[in-house]
Amino acid sequence: MQTGETLKDWMAATLDAALKPSHLDVIDESHLHAGHAGWRESGETHFRLDLVSAAFDGKSRVERHRMVNAILDPAFKRGLHALAVRARTPSEAA
Repeated sequence: MQTGETLKDWMAATLDAALKPSHLDVIDESHLHAGHAGWRESGETHFRLDLVSAAFDGKSRVERHRMVNAILDPAFKRGLHALAVRARTPSEAA
């Protein structure tokens, strides 16, 4: 991540470069987890992803989640605590 770049922006750019999604929503839900494990007052600890990519064709739900988690591994190492993922193929999103 670059100085001043939010985790949300880094995640969006990283997923865009790696998966070329036709749809991508990166939603910071940290405020919904105030006081829970992993939460920090500064936020950017809990995110929800909704993405559609041809890269998921032929992959199981578990394989898709593993792909996303591997791509975002640096974010987990920098404080990302929880990630909810909805990963679909273009035909599933139609």
